Order: sequence, then C-alpha cells, then structure tokens
Amino acid sequence: MARPGYLMSAWPWRSAAYLLTGVVTGVVVLVGIVASAAVGGVFAVALVGLPLLLCTALAGIPVAAVERRRLRLVDPDAAPGQHGTPGEPGLRAWLTTRLRERATWRELGHALLFAGLLWPVDALAFTAFLLGPLSVVATPLHMAVFGEAKVLKVWLVTTWPAAVGFAALGLVLLALGAYLLGVAAGARAGLARLLIAPREADLGARVVELARSRVRLVDAFEAERRRIERDLHDGAQQRLVALTMTLGLARLDAPPGPLAEQLAKAHAEAGTALAELRELIHGIHPKVLADYGLEAAVADAADRSAVPVDVDLELPGRLSQAVEAAAYFVVCEALANVGRHSGASRAEVSGGHRDGRLVLQIRDDGRGGARAGEGSGLTGLADRVSVLDGRLSLSSPPGGPTLLRVEIPCGPAS
Repeated sequence: MARPGYLMSAWPWRSAAYLLTGVVTGVVVLVGIVASAAVGGVFAVALVGLPLLLCTALAGIPVAAVERRRLRLVDPDAAPGQHGTPGEPGLRAWLTTRLRERATWRELGHALLFAGLLWPVDALAFTAFLLGPLSVVATPLHMAVFGEAKVLKVWLVTTWPAAVGFAALGLVLLALGAYLLGVAAGARAGLARLLIAPREADLGARVVELARSRVRLVDAFEAERRRIERDLHDGAQQRLVALTMTLGLARLDAPPGPLAEQLAKAHAEAGTALAELRELIHGIHPKVLADYGLEAAVADAADRSAVPVDVDLELPGRLSQAVEAAAYFVVCEALANVGRHSGASRAEVSGGHRDGRLVLQIRDDGRGGARAGEGSGLTGLADRVSVLDGRLSLSSPPGGPTLLRVEIPCGPAS
C-alpha cells in the first residue's frame, strides 16, 4: 500500500474480492452451524445426535481450509495447515487425532467468530469503502435515467453541476476507499492467519525440524568417522604392519654394508609412519571409546596426556554414541590445551550422569587466563557441544586455576 502504483494495481480489487467472498462464506457457515446445532439439539438424546455434534465440533476444519485459499487473495505467504498425520489409517484414528489437536479447536473458534462477527464486518467494510463511493460516482447516471438522484439516501441532486461535483467527490472517496479496503482486508487476513495458521507455530515446526536435521547430521558425521577409522585400521594400518615386518626380515638377512643401512632406515621410517597412523586413527575415533565407553576412553586419554591427570568419572553405563564422542573429544582437546598453554603441574577430569545430563569438569592448576578465540580451540568445543543442545562454561582467572565445565543433555545410561 505504500507504493505509488497501489491504486492502479490489482490489490484494491483483490482486497474487495477477499471481503466479498468473506461475506458469502460467512453466511454459508452461519447457516450450516445454526442448522447442525438445531438438528443436534433436537436429537441430542438419540444416537443420531452424537454424529451431528461431532460434525459441529469438526466444522472449523473445512472453514479453515477455505480461509487458507481465500488468504491467497491478499497474502503472498502461504498459510499451511497445522494438523498432524494420524498414526494409523482409518476414520477412527483420524477423528481421534483431530479431536486431540489444538489446531482443531482453534479452527472451530475461528468458524464461530467468522459466522457471528467477522462476515458482518466484511460486509460493512465492502459497502462503506467500495459500494458507497461507487454510488456517489454514479450520480450523473442516476440524473440521466431518473431526472434526479439522491446521493447516499441523504442529499437530493436535481442539477447537472451538482451531479458532476458529486461524481468528482465520489472519485476522491473511491481512491480513499481503495486504501481503506486494503487496511480492512489486511487486518481481517491477519486475524484469520493468527487463528488458523499462526506464524509462530510454523516457526516452531521449522525449529524442531532444524534440530532433528542437526542431530541427523551429527549421527551421519560420527558414522563417517567410524567408517574412516575402520578402513584405516583394517586396511592401511595392516599393510604398514606387513611392510614393517618385511623390512625387518630383509634387514636381518642383509649382510652388513650400505644395503643394510638403507633397510634399517626404511624400517625405522615405516615404524614411524605406523605410529603416526595409529595416532591418527586414535584421534578420529578411538577403538577404546567404541568398545569400552567413555570412562575407559577418558582414562586412556589421561594416560597419554603430557600433564598428570586424575580421573574421577562415574557413569552407570554406556551413553549414546554422539554424546560419548562429543564428550571424549572435548576432554582430549581440553587436556591438549592444558599441556600446551597452561603450564600446569596437574589436572583433573571429573563428572558423571546427573538428572538426565552428562556433566564433565576439567580442572588444572596452571596460570589461567584462557580465553575463547585465542587459538585455544574453545570456540570449536562450544560449537561441538551446542550441536547436542549442551553448554560449555569456562572459568580461568589470571593466576589460575582453570575450570572447564560441560553439560550435555542425554538419556539414561544403558
């Protein structure tokens, strides 16, 4: 409506069509509700009364469906339905699902409001903002046919100059009415969307689907990590082991001299490559984590840490693979940061499963002053935890100690 070409566009006429179809639809809905309520009241005690009352309760569904189609006249955004899919086929499952949904009762309320209040408002707006100005514009036509004209049933016009003046005034009123039609239709459409297709519900559904897709991506990522680890462990690592053994045997059989020295060098390089590959496999997805769970994997990471680490982790069983993997790599990265940056002489990993959450605390007695975004990798850890709706908090005052706390929602251990 703020655009200069609004009056020459189709939007005023679309607004008028929306209000006019609202009048027609509202009258039909009113007649249908009154008729079904009357028949249902007469036969309320008989068996036929229950189906009629049930149909009355579900009357809002078709009315809302018609309203969604009418909204296309004035609202470019789609108004999707809020109903879910029944879990089982058949009429009984469909009725049970619909009667339990909040959307069904919102749509029934919309239908009752539509039949009792909204369509008269539509009729009033259509008459006042379109038919009224058009009747004023048609004053010269009435003069030509009847010899006189009564404008809006109030002013009697008997001369042509007055008729032309009223026609000019009618054009001004028609232009003003076009904007008022847009306002009325927009307010009416906004109320209908609020009742039958609230944007908040659509946004909530999108958020839920986004969360589900995020979990699926995490699971797919972890599955891919495990596949890579398995391929490296069963493929490349076995070949390197065979190569190392072959070079060792050849070194033993070779006579002393340059050839034996080259074989010894190749044997050492193969051993170094094998050790690096094993470390790489361990970093991708350690076998101890997959086989024995988080407690054993954290203990293994503590044994390999450059700083002595005390482990006090109590878990009643195995957690989900995504939670265990995220927690393990948070511990590994935290211990790596302790060894590289903190100057600590000792660290501690503690925690457990409490109230549906995995809680981990990594503490060290180092110099403190750790901050996110300074090469510590804390931002990446926070992102990894947030994917699982977890939280990561850090306390690291200058002079220490540093405490990293992680909470990840998860189901009960199995």
